[in-house]
Amino acid sequence: MNSQHQQHNHEHISHSHGISSRGSNKKGLTIALLTTAVIMVVEFFGGLITNSLALLSDSGHMLSDVSSLALSLIAMWFASKPPSPQKTYGFYRFEILAALLNGLTLFAIAGIIIWEAYQRLFAPPNVSSGTMIAIAAIGLAANLFSAWMLIRKSDVSGNVNVRSAYLHILGDALGSIGAIIAGLLMSAFAWYIADPIISVIVALLILKSAWGIIDESIHILMEGTPPTVKADEVKQALLAIQGVKNIHDIHIWTVTSGIDSLTCHLVIDNEQNSQDILRQAILTVEKDFNIQHTTIQIETSDLQHPESII
Repeated sequence: MNSQHQQHNHEHISHSHGISSRGSNKKGLTIALLTTAVIMVVEFFGGLITNSLALLSDSGHMLSDVSSLALSLIAMWFASKPPSPQKTYGFYRFEILAALLNGLTLFAIAGIIIWEAYQRLFAPPNVSSGTMIAIAAIGLAANLFSAWMLIRKSDVSGNVNVRSAYLHILGDALGSIGAIIAGLLMSAFAWYIADPIISVIVALLILKSAWGIIDESIHILMEGTPPTVKADEVKQALLAIQGVKNIHDIHIWTVTSGIDSLTCHLVIDNEQNSQDILRQAILTVEKDFNIQHTTIQIETSDLQHPESII
């Protein structure tokens, strides 16, 4: 190609691994959804029978879990739809929106639990601790099973949508553990105030997990640089390619969990082969930083695109 001309090159690499991973994620989420729905009903009626706030709050949390797990599955269905002229990136971002909504619902559930616990602190009611412990133990076993299935069949560490659902389930497990501890204290010492106190502790732990999901989701929606990639290191790696004189307008962001993108302009020496440099740049970004979707514009000194303000 003549060096006096501007070159645009778009490298699109298929994400077959991402597709198979999403199929596995659906299996884990479906099993977790069915298990959580059954235990939610058991704990709700158990809370009414025993008059336990810890059980009722845990069943309320499970209600949000059932909703979030269902939303996560719907998000994956949307994400599998092909791109359209109006949605050129497809519907991958729906997963991030689902994760954000899940994090916000965790905040709301925790707030409700804390408020109800505050009401009970001054006049803790009697609770049928033995029945409460048994139901909470069943709930804990189900939560651990759901969490194990997600770890085994889904990408908990790499997919923020799945991780938000996983944290919902862990929050349930903490609620069940809290209910068991409260039941033991009430059974042994008749400390009925343990029920609201344990509920507050569990709610605070839920808030901590929820904030992590909300923070990461907002970072992705704001097209922040992926936490596993440092923009300066990418820039230095590209500048190290022989013939590259400068780099500008470099942008790195996450489309959805596991799919990162990069765009940049490379200024090269006029006598260099632009296709060779482009090939090296694509391979460097993919091999060193695991970014498989790149759009790189090659420019020469006599024709450069003005640097963008963004």
